[in-house]
Amino acid sequence: MLLFRGRYTKLVGLILVATMMMSFVVGCGGGSESGSDKVETIKIGNILPLSGSAAPLGKIGQQARDMAVEEINAAGGIKSMGGAKIEMIYADSKGDPATGVSEAERLITHEQVALITGCYQSGVAMPSTEVAERYGVPYFVPVPSEDQITERGFKYVFRLAEKTSWRNRDQVKFIKEMSEKFGTPVKTVALIYENTSWGQGAVRAWEKYIPEAGLEIVLKEPYPSNSSDLTPVVLKCKNLNPDIIMLVSYVSDAALLTNTFAEHQVKPIAFIGTSGGFADPQYFELTGDNCEYYFDISTWEPDVNRPFSAETNKKFTEKYGYAMNAEAVKAYVAMYIIADALERAGSTDPEALRKAFAETKITEGPTQMYASEIVFDETGQMVNAPLVICQMRKVDGKMQRVTVWPEEEARPGFEVVWPYPGVGQ
Repeated sequence: MLLFRGRYTKLVGLILVATMMMSFVVGCGGGSESGSDKVETIKIGNILPLSGSAAPLGKIGQQARDMAVEEINAAGGIKSMGGAKIEMIYADSKGDPATGVSEAERLITHEQVALITGCYQSGVAMPSTEVAERYGVPYFVPVPSEDQITERGFKYVFRLAEKTSWRNRDQVKFIKEMSEKFGTPVKTVALIYENTSWGQGAVRAWEKYIPEAGLEIVLKEPYPSNSSDLTPVVLKCKNLNPDIIMLVSYVSDAALLTNTFAEHQVKPIAFIGTSGGFADPQYFELTGDNCEYYFDISTWEPDVNRPFSAETNKKFTEKYGYAMNAEAVKAYVAMYIIADALERAGSTDPEALRKAFAETKITEGPTQMYASEIVFDETGQMVNAPLVICQMRKVDGKMQRVTVWPEEEARPGFEVVWPYPGVGQ
């Protein structure tokens, strides 16, 4: 009888220990395999440039994510998992691809996150998504636009951002429409770009769309990111006198090019940026009036007429002291898409999450400020990401990004200024 009691006590103890261990694993958030799990927190890894030249955009992306998560958690968290709250785990890529890779590895193996989101730079997103794919962990990409991110046959990578080539396609469409509308023939184009995967991807697309539009590329000039002097690039461009100058730059280079073009009185029909540094909150501070009448392509501006835009931007501005930009909107919307996938998956199991992302179809709620419908194709790419062209304009003495194209998205009362003032002088 004593022997039986001893065995019974030992068996009960083992069962209790096993139960406690299972509760601990589920409570940590990642890797559960059954639906309708009750967990306390869901860890989401975020790789962003929180130091280095792109830190301002990393910061605004972090703030947008934090605001969305505060709203989601306050509304009851992930209800299908017992009201689990989202916990953000941030990692600083420093804008360096190798650091992004090591941080992705750490988030997966050490932090045991349920999924990763980020980055900002395509050059960091490309290799860090490879890490997540190797481990079979979903990776949601809100901002990086290099086409190849979703063209490598990966199963676990999903992207909200438009492809770079879509931006370049619509830039050329805009040039043709403006040329015809204002009677200003355009024949030649110069391409100036930072020499990373993002800039190189843009050039590949421009090489397709520009000749198809009957235009000639007279200059393709790459330069190292974070250059200290771009005068030789500017003078080479000035000597060729192209009708259009198209640019791919992060903020320090975007500002340096803008100021150097102004210094040397370079006046094409139009300067057209490709988001990135031209959308950075620091750009206006670094360039002042020199950027007036520049164009930039984007997916969202504060003045677009889309549901949830005005109220969300107002809340963000009151909370952080400045307005959202397109990168912030994508980061904010991304968290609602992630929450929707978690809700439908009812689990942090990677395969369940992957399936939920693939089956996403959102047509209401805060994501409307980005697009009326959120759907991903078989490659994981968001379909029909919207694009607009804005122009840097002074409004009540302060520089703003004013949406001017397409017509249905344009700010009422503002006519596009085309060509650039003083062209040909």
